[in-house]
Amino acid sequence: MDIETLKQDLKVMIIEECDKDIEPDEIDSDAPLIQGELDLDSLDVLQICMEVKNRYGVRIEGNTAARKALKSVTTLAEVIAKESA
Repeated sequence: MDIETLKQDLKVMIIEECDKDIEPDEIDSDAPLIQGELDLDSLDVLQICMEVKNRYGVRIEGNTAARKALKSVTTLAEVIAKESA
């Protein structure tokens, strides 16, 4: 899967998991996920990490790792691509 397709899939997943009422195209791939316009909280972060593990088999464990991986959609896609390579 190429990185652009992965980013699009992640945007859809984030909207579904965090129950946001926006379109995937409204999420800037490089915008901060935590404390950004999506206003994700710690429960959202946990949901995303669990779903990434379910869908892609990539574990994001610990607060620091989650904060780094969820810096943006682009960062999350890069982490998944690197870990599943």
